Amino acid sequence: MRSDYRPGRRTVILCVAASDSHVVANHLIAYLLRSRGFHVVNLGACTTVSDICDALLRWPEAEAVLVGSLNGHARQDLADLPAAKERGAITCPVIVGGNLSVAVADDISQEAALYALGVDHILRDPSTIPTVLDQFRGRPDGEVTAFSGAPRIEETADGHR
Repeated sequence: MRSDYRPGRRTVILCVAASDSHVVANHLIAYLLRSRGFHVVNLGACTTVSDICDALLRWPEAEAVLVGSLNGHARQDLADLPAAKERGAITCPVIVGGNLSVAVADDISQEAALYALGVDHILRDPSTIPTVLDQFRGRPDGEVTAFSGAPRIEETADGHR
């Protein structure tokens, strides 16, 4: 983890889901966010919900947790998310992106299952991460799940989910 923290700088926790060791996109996203002035706490690959909770204890100012998945097992890897949110260990938005299903085609049921676990936003285009973070930041406390309920699926510039 880089020690680029400065007071007043926006902090995000970035990680790859627990059963996933694919980190190339993770590093590119960290680079994008750092270039936009964010302090990125990059937990790297194979990050459990417990690891996320530990990171939030160390960086309580984090405004979001970004979880990437390439292997399609994010739903299983985030099974402990509801309990962590229930006990108040994760109070900031959880944003998930990447390959959400092992199925060949996108599986909307996987997306619904992630929202049911307490994921606040599903991201399709990593270039929109700063905008999504800005949208969450502008919401009053207590409305962090404003994107859940009716699932919002981020679209790419060409209209694909």
